[in-house]
Amino acid sequence: MPTLDAAALQQRAAAIRWLVLDVDGVLTDGRLWYGNSGEELKAFDIQDGLGIKLLQRGGIQVAVITGRQSQLVARRTGELGITRVTQGREDKLVALRELCASIDTPLDSVAYMGDDLPDLSALMHAGLALVPANARPELAAVAHYQTSRCGGNGAVREAGEWLLRATGRWDAIVEAYRQ
Repeated sequence: MPTLDAAALQQRAAAIRWLVLDVDGVLTDGRLWYGNSGEELKAFDIQDGLGIKLLQRGGIQVAVITGRQSQLVARRTGELGITRVTQGREDKLVALRELCASIDTPLDSVAYMGDDLPDLSALMHAGLALVPANARPELAAVAHYQTSRCGGNGAVREAGEWLLRATGRWDAIVEAYRQ
């Protein structure tokens, strides 16, 4: 992992306005389930879903860039209110740059979370590089933060909480639930 002191990491986190997520291996455990009738199944962690909602409440928008095409991804992102969804793109950095141009946001205001080699260039150019515990070593080596949880098992929730804490937004979110 790149070594940044706490102040430099805090400064990077404070600039983040968007979190961009890969799907397979980040929002899911990366396994694909196929039924006898050809249907595809994916499991999404409910805590990751709440983590995304908490990020949105905290003023951090969420987008998805994935290499596969899936109606399941469209359904889940729709349920979570994620409107910026790019599917079927292997060129993650190009897709990330296109997203940033469309939302008028510089790369240094974007955190990216990925787990495998197609995500490497996007991680290296984003303002903040996040990876799940089960990310490939090449990605962990460039990450600013690696979760203790694996993709599809609350890694997005953990990264989201870390980001909200780092930007000073977590306490207000928790307090709203106490009311």
